Amino acid sequence: MKLITAVLKPDIVDDVVMAVIEAGARGLTAAEVIGFGQQYGHGNPPEPTAVLLPKTRLDIVVKDADAERVANAIAKRANTGTIGDGKIWVSTVDSVIRVRTGERDASAL
Repeated sequence: MKLITAVLKPDIVDDVVMAVIEAGARGLTAAEVIGFGQQYGHGNPPEPTAVLLPKTRLDIVVKDADAERVANAIAKRANTGTIGDGKIWVSTVDSVIRVRTGERDASAL
């Protein structure tokens, strides 16, 4: 299993969620976060300070076979071609438990 984490511009999140659903993901978690990237939140060469910008973080756990498709769907829908479009990373998940039923791993997805 894989955990796909995406940190994106808040105004494109609804479109990205639809892309994730269309790509076959069965659920996700979203959170409002703040942060900065290579531009330190300024949109120009780095300065000694950073500006924390609003972003939305999506976390999606998928089967290994679905990870590339879901990550690519996020990247395609989130790409505006401008600074601050975000980042996506994929991590390995060792185990998942559905609390309500006790199901584990692929059955819990």
